[in-house]
Amino acid sequence: MTAPHDPALASPAPPIPSRAYGVYIGRFEPPHQAHLLVMLEALERVQTLIVVIGSARSARTTKNPWTAHERQDVIEAMLAEAGADPQRLRFVHVRDFLYDEAHWLADVRAGVEAHTGGSRDVALVGHIKDESSYYLRSFPDWEFLPTHVVSPLNATDVRRAYFEDRLSDVRGMVPPAVHAFLEGFQRTPEYAELQAEFLALRSAVAPAPATRLTVGAVVSGAGQLLAVRRAERPGRGLLTLPGDEPGPQETLLACAMRAVRQQTGLDTGAVLGAVRAQAIFDAPGRSQRGRIVAYVFHFALGEDALTAQPAGNAAAWLPLSEALEHPEGWFEDEAEIVAHFLAKV
Repeated sequence: MTAPHDPALASPAPPIPSRAYGVYIGRFEPPHQAHLLVMLEALERVQTLIVVIGSARSARTTKNPWTAHERQDVIEAMLAEAGADPQRLRFVHVRDFLYDEAHWLADVRAGVEAHTGGSRDVALVGHIKDESSYYLRSFPDWEFLPTHVVSPLNATDVRRAYFEDRLSDVRGMVPPAVHAFLEGFQRTPEYAELQAEFLALRSAVAPAPATRLTVGAVVSGAGQLLAVRRAERPGRGLLTLPGDEPGPQETLLACAMRAVRQQTGLDTGAVLGAVRAQAIFDAPGRSQRGRIVAYVFHFALGEDALTAQPAGNAAAWLPLSEALEHPEGWFEDEAEIVAHFLAKV
């Protein structure tokens, strides 16, 4: 005889999500166990989770080792491994803008609205842990859903263990799908170069580096931009601006002129009268080499000055459109510096 059904013995029904859309913003370099727990918790509270992946289209560095597409793939893999429905996930990739927060905020909103269709039923998921979480207050029209996940884990510690070849420690910090990705990536030439950069930076940067001043030059004209290919780590092979540190008896403008002459071979007589603008770039985290403030001049040359070819194999004229469309090819924040003067992004 079949026993009567007892509702108390039945499995509890899954909670009904209270919001149509949830937004979770992060860099996920790489995603770790706490990220996974936050996303799973969010999927219990929202119907569709929009994961906003920051630092998109940046050059590979030990701070940003993976492309946005690589991070999206591994997030999808770890959530599938945990049993999440992939149909409830959406992704947005946004670039960093160290000197134009309004642009970053607009990009996040535009990316989210592309998935929500303008719905106002949007909640922002996160945890206000310190000043780095300020962005959680930057979307007042989205309800804030604080996560209950509290963890000491952070991606900086994961990256440190990873580039120190402590994969046994990494295994305890990340979901299995992420660990499998990291094991595979460790066999690539990109990992070898990043690990070499990690070791070089660790030996070069003091625990409390002093503030340094550098001078840079944006040299443009007739739709072209002068760029130098870096030969040293960090950033070997990436594009950079002519520049140097000023000498004790040297003005900032003289330093910029000297750097242009030494690194490109251009006649500084043609450059001297072409100063169009100047600006300071001092975001505290702009460089992994330490606290470096950049003072940059913009030189707008006439077409006659462009007939001279830069000296050496490292310097070259680039079409301006190419320089601005590929920020991932530039060292540190220099794509944004170029855009500040030439595109006003």
